[in-house]
Amino acid sequence: MEKVTIAEKLSLFNDHWNPRIVGELNGQHVKLAKFQGEFVWHKHDNEDEMFLVVSGQFNMEFRDRTVVLKENEFLIVPRGVEHRPVAEHEVSVLLFEPASTLNTGNAEKSELTRDTLDTI
Repeated sequence: MEKVTIAEKLSLFNDHWNPRIVGELNGQHVKLAKFQGEFVWHKHDNEDEMFLVVSGQFNMEFRDRTVVLKENEFLIVPRGVEHRPVAEHEVSVLLFEPASTLNTGNAEKSELTRDTLDTI
């Protein structure tokens, strides 16, 4: 059992849209990622996702609305709901989701797809 310092873990990487695993519990991964720009439209048929903004802000776009997420706010995207994160400026995000979750969900595999994640 070791504590995790979020700022320390975030200092270990600078790339965007490439989540890192920082913890595991009950079949769930706790991940840190940095977002900037637009991600792909996608959904997860079997997994809910939680996005917690550590620093910065981003928009979670849905087909019918946009939710602005700021520092210390989180949003749970239910399984089956199509969404797309968009960050005008760099934002640091903690994600909590099942270990089986593929970052691009049902979208066609692309340079943004991460089949294997590093643990830091």
